[in-house]
Amino acid sequence: MKKVGNHTSFSRILIFCLALSLSFSLASYAQDTAAAGTEAETAASAGAGDPVKGKELFNSLCASCHKLDGKSTGPALRGVADKHDREWLYKWVHNSSELIKSGDPVAVKLFADNNNVTMTAFPQLSNQDIDNIMAYTSAPAPAPDVNTPGGKVVVQESGASNNLILGALVLVLIVLVVMLVLVNRTLRRVAAANGVEVAKQDSTISLWQAYARNQFLVLVTTILLILTGGYFLYGYLMQVGVDQGYEPIQPIHFSHKIHAGENGIDCKYCHSSARVSKTSGIPSLNVCMNCHKNISEFTGSKDSTYVEYSKEFYNGEIQKLYDAVGWDKSTQQYTGKTKPVKWVRIHNLPDFVYFNHSQHVSVAGVECQKCHGPVETFEVMKQHAPLTMGWCINCHRETNVKVEGNDYYKKIHDELAKKYGVQKLTAANMGGTECGKCHY
Repeated sequence: MKKVGNHTSFSRILIFCLALSLSFSLASYAQDTAAAGTEAETAASAGAGDPVKGKELFNSLCASCHKLDGKSTGPALRGVADKHDREWLYKWVHNSSELIKSGDPVAVKLFADNNNVTMTAFPQLSNQDIDNIMAYTSAPAPAPDVNTPGGKVVVQESGASNNLILGALVLVLIVLVVMLVLVNRTLRRVAAANGVEVAKQDSTISLWQAYARNQFLVLVTTILLILTGGYFLYGYLMQVGVDQGYEPIQPIHFSHKIHAGENGIDCKYCHSSARVSKTSGIPSLNVCMNCHKNISEFTGSKDSTYVEYSKEFYNGEIQKLYDAVGWDKSTQQYTGKTKPVKWVRIHNLPDFVYFNHSQHVSVAGVECQKCHGPVETFEVMKQHAPLTMGWCINCHRETNVKVEGNDYYKKIHDELAKKYGVQKLTAANMGGTECGKCHY
């Protein structure tokens, strides 16, 4: 009997794929082993101190006045253990004022070089604690990120590349097509050898001709097209003036994901007027400088999930803030030269609509995320809600009024609860859907 094809070809392809997968696994294991060895060498180079504990002490005690690689209120501390004697460092950290008064020339010069700012004494720190801090400050500076022209961090993925996987899939598809052609040819040969004739297709009218002859189908299709077109036209017209998803580019990039999310800064710390005013207000740049006077560079890790741009990009945006307020980070002084920042407004209601932030934030206790969405996850701020009249009315119908501890609502709550036969009243029950409440 004549054989058709080679039954061992599939086994060879399977063995090749297994060998390829094994090679990728070994390469990935070698990379992980090398990375683990590097981390072990770094930990061993710390010497007498523990850099992990030193980082905790540095962030809690030193970071308010010092940076590792830049001048702040005090000098940069990276490599400070190599610049001074260890015993001298013990005395300086425990009580720098006493060392300056003793006339120590190094202490006097250091005091003068930093605008005669006295360093806080830390007598509670042991020598081992100081060794831990010195071990942390002795760590080498991280290598600069590899960035794309747009400022994004390039993440190198381990294992098989996407191009290789795509090429393998294309190869599999080609093999399948070839197999189908060969099977079709073989079946035709078998049919010819056995005297079987392949039935030819009868010539019929086209589908479009049959459809055009059926007047009922044409009428139904026309009605459906008119209804569908009216539906989409209505939806389009209803979106006129609705800016949901509006995400403009601001003159200074501000990441809510880093500030409100990672650092947990309360929204009302920056937008303080939301508690007492109709509007939430644009935060003054002086509010920014409360923190960024001592934070002149981005210190987050490029591997963090909340970082979407490179360290250099964030540092450049902080420098834009300094240029706007006239702050010289090298001298730690204001220059008096300021530049106004032209922020782009995102949320904008029509002039005939009345909305009061303090009434919702302070009286009703509505969270900012109720209207503005999960801002702690936004790298770039955008309009989360549609801010339409229907959206506001639905909120008034669903939101219960908090009357606990508020004597103003006690009498009216009792009367309306009796009237509507409910124990919980919504804003709509108390007139929240009346036209005059929101429109002038």
